[in-house]
Amino acid sequence: MFPQSRGRFSRQAHCDLPEGTFEEEFARQGFFGPASHLYHAHAPTEWLRIEGPLRPRAYDLRRVEAADAEDPAAALTPVLGNQDLRIKLSRRTQAMPFAYRNADADLIYFVHRGAGEMATDFGRLYYEQGDYLVLPRGTTHRIFPQGEESFLLVIASSEMPELPPADRMGQHSPFDRAVLRLPEIPFSAGPPNAVGEWELVIEREGQWTRVFYPFDPIDTVGWKGDLSAYALNVRDIRPVTSGRYHLPPSVHTTLRTSGFVLCTFTPRRIEGIDDEGAVRLPFYHRNIDYDEVLFYHAGQFMSRAGIDAGMMTWHPQGIHHGPQPKAVERDRNLTKTHHDEVAVMIDAVHPLHPLAGAEQSEILEYAESWMPQIDD
Repeated sequence: MFPQSRGRFSRQAHCDLPEGTFEEEFARQGFFGPASHLYHAHAPTEWLRIEGPLRPRAYDLRRVEAADAEDPAAALTPVLGNQDLRIKLSRRTQAMPFAYRNADADLIYFVHRGAGEMATDFGRLYYEQGDYLVLPRGTTHRIFPQGEESFLLVIASSEMPELPPADRMGQHSPFDRAVLRLPEIPFSAGPPNAVGEWELVIEREGQWTRVFYPFDPIDTVGWKGDLSAYALNVRDIRPVTSGRYHLPPSVHTTLRTSGFVLCTFTPRRIEGIDDEGAVRLPFYHRNIDYDEVLFYHAGQFMSRAGIDAGMMTWHPQGIHHGPQPKAVERDRNLTKTHHDEVAVMIDAVHPLHPLAGAEQSEILEYAESWMPQIDD
């Protein structure tokens, strides 16, 4: 019976839209499941107002007073969360005074700004801007910033994140596994506290247990196996693009669990540039099965105006989003051939909820930015 069609439509999704129409992808399971394309007479985001809690939201995380910025012994500041993950923020300038172990979650640290070292059970990882640091649940670690503030976006996952499978693109795309960096051994012990003891903090069900040692508990001299901490820098991701077609965000998958997918948008050739009929900007959609979060790391994001590095958007399930009017206007006057953006996208299966960091940093007028008469 499928696919079927009615009325005015395009033979090929995202290409040669009927004149005066706006395409929406109405799809299940993100971009993997059954889908139809709706051709609207008006952009579905051209609302007059929104009443109620379901709305696009944006946060300027640069405003967040992260607890560990002032107190190096403080916990991370939560921003958004559900039963599968917590998105948190760290703005550390001083070394952790203790070793830390999360017994509830695997951890993904994304380094938005800063550099330093992270001691782990598997050795020492050197980190810099643009790094993902992926730690299996229960990994003991300690962070030592060097120089400026280490601005870290942290994703705590209830399930172990996995690298994308080697499917039709092969095992070397969008990045060769050989670019993953493993911790280095040997490494020197971290300093004790003021009374000459080494403290280990273990987080379990939101509570902290403190264990004290007469030696550094991160004292591994060697290891073997197929489970380790590792690092991946965004510069080593080679994005898949198409000169004649706008590809869905899932092609940029970096890590995934059953509860969320993490994608990385990196500098790349503008999609659709070789075909005048191809849509270059992301298509309208209403996030039927995922809450979509985007953290903006660098550059100018193609479908958003008025968003800078260090900001984050959250588009919950059920309400439309797509390119903003100023992004559409910018696209019409397009002269460049490449996008320079770097952004982290998290698609969450279960609805997310705002936490303390979100309340500090929300940009309340964000939902109005799709209204043509409102300046971003």
